[in-house]
Amino acid sequence: MTTFWSWYISLLTIGSIVALIWLIYATRKGQRNDTTDQTLGHAFDGIEEYDNPLPRWWFMLFVATIVFAIGYLILYPGLGNYRGILPGYENGWTGVAQWEKEIARADEAYGPLYARFSAMSVAEVSEDQQALQMGARLFASNCALCHGSDARGAYGFPNLTNDDWLWGGDPDTIKTTILKGRQGAMPGWSQTLGEEGIRHVAGYVRSLSGLQNPDNIEINLERGQEIYTTNCAVCHGPDGTGTQAMGAPNLTNRYWLYGSSFAQVQQTLRYGRNGHMPAQEHILGEDKVHVLAAYVYSLSRQDSAE
Repeated sequence: MTTFWSWYISLLTIGSIVALIWLIYATRKGQRNDTTDQTLGHAFDGIEEYDNPLPRWWFMLFVATIVFAIGYLILYPGLGNYRGILPGYENGWTGVAQWEKEIARADEAYGPLYARFSAMSVAEVSEDQQALQMGARLFASNCALCHGSDARGAYGFPNLTNDDWLWGGDPDTIKTTILKGRQGAMPGWSQTLGEEGIRHVAGYVRSLSGLQNPDNIEINLERGQEIYTTNCAVCHGPDGTGTQAMGAPNLTNRYWLYGSSFAQVQQTLRYGRNGHMPAQEHILGEDKVHVLAAYVYSLSRQDSAE
């Protein structure tokens, strides 16, 4: 902020406080000391106002707000380029500075614990109850918005409690997914296949997982298989079981990320899908991701055990 605007804001703020102090005390001084039945001579909707002084407690509330304002302006930035004198902030208080202090304090308190878990494998950490409680809190703060508080996913967001993994469900792969993120890309085929081809392939793909196709729609499964083999097998595999190295889903089970109805599968084929899992490496750091990966890994193992 330039010197001019710094002085402008400072003088305007200080001047306003001084003016308010004068107004409050000038008004107080001009009031009568005793109570009376005399009114001020005006009425509104049958209501008249007595010419009585402002209650002392009400007056003290005004004084308290001014004192608070002065104290706040001394401690915190608010007067132009003035940085405030709040203890613990060399360059003045800011929201970012407070957040950094809280993070540093948390790292100092919990850093050794995360370091101990990072020396263990993800599978070993997944057996530690304290680590799982920490992982659950990390998940609730950073992952539940997309995957749900119960980790069972939502439309377009994978269910993390089953054994179906787009990129692999072993401990190290889960950690890599969280650290580096993932970018899925399913191209649209409307221009290549046309509506007829889309219809046949949608019917064939649904048949791979045993889903019943609509009886009132003409579907040629043999034609759908031919189109699938030519255009889709390179990613999803000849048998439709998917390719985890590419993030291509398994089409032979009942786990459908964007819906399994005939209309939804056609929509996916027409326009494609683009899924993005943001990287958490620079947000959480590797030690926290290590614990979080162990928690996510434990979710799928619990589901499998059941």
